[in-house]
Amino acid sequence: MFRRIYSFVYNLFNKPNYDWPEEDQYNPLEKLSEVEPYFWEKKSLSEMNDTEWELLCDGCGKCCLAKRDAEDKQSVEFTNVACRMLDLNNCRCKIYEHRKKVIHDCIKIDIGVIKEVPRWLPKTCAYWLLYNDKKLPVWHPLITNNIETVHEAGVSVKNRAISESDVKNIEKHIVNWDDL
Repeated sequence: MFRRIYSFVYNLFNKPNYDWPEEDQYNPLEKLSEVEPYFWEKKSLSEMNDTEWELLCDGCGKCCLAKRDAEDKQSVEFTNVACRMLDLNNCRCKIYEHRKKVIHDCIKIDIGVIKEVPRWLPKTCAYWLLYNDKKLPVWHPLITNNIETVHEAGVSVKNRAISESDVKNIEKHIVNWDDL
């Protein structure tokens, strides 16, 4: 049984209308001036404000992939199938500020989600890394000051994922990428 798949049946057959335009390409690094330099090295996740929390996201898009509990119930299987609201070019949500109104089961990443076992966030996820006392990778946009480095490093879903709108049989899309 697939979980956190953004209600594939609902999404495929009930295309809700919404009144807002899709968001332009968002660059979270524009908010860096609002936070203390290297805040992630000085604060725990629970001490971070909303801006700092949002800046931790590397923009890989892997949290927006459909996944399911493996048969052993000890791990999660990822697919290369992305929520239809994920822009597969820049790996950002097209309607981020309004996503819960359209994709009702979209998960907001918080401490509880990070602690979940089995782990369903990718092992490259900054939230998961910092929660487990690991450092941000060298390609992370907060380290490089460049939102493209996540794509250049090959750890985003760019050129690897497809939209749920294009999928007929999700079982054929289970992947085992090294960075999951």
